[in-house]
Amino acid sequence: MTASSPLSLLSVVIPARDEQDSIASTIEHLHIELHLRNVPHEIIAVDDGSRDKTWQILTELRNKLPELRPVQNTFQNGFGRAVARGLDEMKGDAVVITMADESDDCRDVVRYWQKLNEGYECVFGSRFMKGGGAIDYPRVKFILNRAANLFLKILFNIQLNDTTNAFKAYRKTVIDGCRPLISPHFNLTVELPLKAIVRGYSWTVIPITWRNRRTGEAKLAIREMGSRYLFVCLYVWLEKYFSRGDYRKTGSTH
Repeated sequence: MTASSPLSLLSVVIPARDEQDSIASTIEHLHIELHLRNVPHEIIAVDDGSRDKTWQILTELRNKLPELRPVQNTFQNGFGRAVARGLDEMKGDAVVITMADESDDCRDVVRYWQKLNEGYECVFGSRFMKGGGAIDYPRVKFILNRAANLFLKILFNIQLNDTTNAFKAYRKTVIDGCRPLISPHFNLTVELPLKAIVRGYSWTVIPITWRNRRTGEAKLAIREMGSRYLFVCLYVWLEKYFSRGDYRKTGSTH
């Protein structure tokens, strides 16, 4: 790891689609935790074509929470597109991508910020390492998750066992260096970390805690996503072995 410049502002990007039952508490609890831990921050909540009251709740919450910046993904919808919209809007020099259903622990956002300030360019969380946890994880999803992450560990020869989890942190220089982002859906969750690793950015892993959503419905449709995940994984794998380093971070020796 090489030393990086100090960070001044954390952007938290939260894609949200039909999350009227959880979006307010997610943002409020996150803001309180970051405020109490003296983390300078902005919260970018991206409404991804919600058909419920998500956007109304966000606009009302903005009136009492100046750190919140609600935006709408008004073009084509999709998790990846919503995250990309938020990344385009960020003013911070670091970003954490987190979910709108409060399944990710806001205390881990603070730990991400602290690790980034140690000089790392990426910080990845794992629910499946010592100190981590996954509460009420559906059994079928758990089996598929473990199989998919084992496949990625072998394919890319990396010591990361939770690549598919969206909840990760990056310096802005990494986000800029991984463009263009091509994943319109949940496959962005693997595109970003794999590109960052392949392109030579420094990274570390910390244990995190995940809790299954208590309200609403999960948005990830496993049957629809298999081929999309495979496509983006092979896309980045081809870059790793055939691009001759054309996209690697300048000066990287990884």
